[in-house]
Amino acid sequence: MKRAVNDLAMFGGSPAFLRPLLVGRPNKIDRSRFLDRMNWALDNQWLSNGGPLVREFEERVADSAGVRNCVATCNATAALQLYARAAGLTGEIIMPSLTFIATAHAMRWLGLKPVFCDIDRETGCLDVSNVEAVLSEHTGAILGVHLWGRVCPAEDLEKLAADRGVPLFFDAAHAFGCTSFGRTVGGFGAVEVFSFHATKVVSAFEGGAVVTDDDELAKQVRALHNFGFGGHGNFAGGTNAKLSEAGAAMGLTSLDAFGETVAHNQENYELYRSELDGVPGVDLVEFDSHEHNNYQYAIIDIDDDVTGIDRNLVQELLLAEQVVAKPYFSPSCHEQTPYRAENPVSLPETEYLSRRVLAVPTGTQTNREDIRRVCGLIRLAAAEGRTISDRWRRQKCLDSEMSAKHGQPGH
Repeated sequence: MKRAVNDLAMFGGSPAFLRPLLVGRPNKIDRSRFLDRMNWALDNQWLSNGGPLVREFEERVADSAGVRNCVATCNATAALQLYARAAGLTGEIIMPSLTFIATAHAMRWLGLKPVFCDIDRETGCLDVSNVEAVLSEHTGAILGVHLWGRVCPAEDLEKLAADRGVPLFFDAAHAFGCTSFGRTVGGFGAVEVFSFHATKVVSAFEGGAVVTDDDELAKQVRALHNFGFGGHGNFAGGTNAKLSEAGAAMGLTSLDAFGETVAHNQENYELYRSELDGVPGVDLVEFDSHEHNNYQYAIIDIDDDVTGIDRNLVQELLLAEQVVAKPYFSPSCHEQTPYRAENPVSLPETEYLSRRVLAVPTGTQTNREDIRRVCGLIRLAAAEGRTISDRWRRQKCLDSEMSAKHGQPGH
């Protein structure tokens, strides 16, 4: 365990980890069970087009989400777009900026205009009063995002959307298995969209799903995800967004392990909380203990006014130690191309939070000793933040001077 600034890899010490420790490493599964399913699919010679494994996966996802319908897709981006097409959305889509860029890109790709709305600093999710302030005659829908598994104020958004006659749907990529006021994510709004990417708590290699209690809407989404095929040779328009049997085999095997994965994640989270408890200027983002959470993300909030070291430098420090932490999500969508130029907007709460948060490694591939070592590095960064920051700046200045010197003729 490192206890001195001189021990840090960024200043010449040996890295704390021999191999990179990553955020979002795929979780462990029963490989033999996965291969059994794959062999069964190969023996049946049904590998795509809504095979039995996909249908089983859809049934289990719908059951877990407490809804009647699930349409499995190739990814969550396509799932968002399928709903937008099925609902005939036009105009502006109100959404948070503190989300993965795919949330905005999915709408813009269809010719819709993302309108970024500020968040509640305490939750990282949409602030209902801010949503109400940006509603206009051009609003086509409200798109909420359950950030880091924290469910946004879904019931309040449902009331607002109903009062204003505006469609409401949710990007639930982070929130499979989570609840709000006892309601399971999946049944809020018109639809919710899950991600089953390789980095998620349930993985289908690369997959997603639209879940809903609206039977007619589910029927439309299902047709659109298969070229618009409605049976009897009737192609009404659509795309190819189907999940393969291989993806479903992985998804089912990942669902088998879901309870164990969540339990491991929660143990990791509790250890992070214990190891970082009382560290000035460093807080672990909390989850409501009265609700179910998948603990897929462990997020730390770094106050550089207290620690003397900002989030970006903490990220650099950890990277030098072979800990690949992620600034989820910074820069936020409204600060990135093309949105920065197309629709310049100031979102002070989003900008405040996005500059402070850092996702640290968790999941079933991360063990307790890994977490203790990561937390030791974070404690050292917080305790010696001003010294580290000053030394880093001096080192960067010296590097720049040396580069300029060696770039001159004759050297």
